[in-house]
Amino acid sequence: MIYRVKGWHNHAMSTSAKPGPRERLLSAAQELTYTQGVGVGVDALLKAAGVARRSLYEHFGGKDGLVAEVLRRSSAEDLDQYRSTMEKAGDDPRARLLAVVDRLNLIAAAPDFHGCRYLAADLALTQPEHPGHEVTRAYRRTLQGLFADEFVALGHSRPEFAAQQLLLLVDGLLAAGATRSDLAPAASRELAEHIIDAGLKGA
Repeated sequence: MIYRVKGWHNHAMSTSAKPGPRERLLSAAQELTYTQGVGVGVDALLKAAGVARRSLYEHFGGKDGLVAEVLRRSSAEDLDQYRSTMEKAGDDPRARLLAVVDRLNLIAAAPDFHGCRYLAADLALTQPEHPGHEVTRAYRRTLQGLFADEFVALGHSRPEFAAQQLLLLVDGLLAAGATRSDLAPAASRELAEHIIDAGLKGA
């Protein structure tokens, strides 16, 4: 999934021995749709994967199906990384939530960070019925749910609302990280602390 040092929302090409056409297409598309966007041409995808055009239609029904599957696989991998980051931070919900923001700050500062693939896909896929949109919506619902669980454990007065606020912060951090080099990590961390602490009793 994730390029481990640089962060979430990217995927390295598979190095497994002799993967089949479906896996090669997925790996190539996961890489190219991140670095070049979902508008990357079919010919470029087929060339990178080293497969015939018929493989695209046999396995995915066309480019739209491939893009949706790439988003599905990427979102599963990225959600695992969110969970892993929180688990490594220990049991304190506040520390777990702030660990996510700290990790995303590192990712957004990487020199070859290209932004959030889900935001980019939603903007580029102009057809409302494109199957990729349901994948990105499901991804955000799940991520917001992960945040909400932590806010509930924290005893926050408005856990669902706070989770929505934190998700907005995450989206903004990743979008800004792709377009600006002057972002101070302390800014997003302080915003996250405000979201967390605003709903705690005695805060």
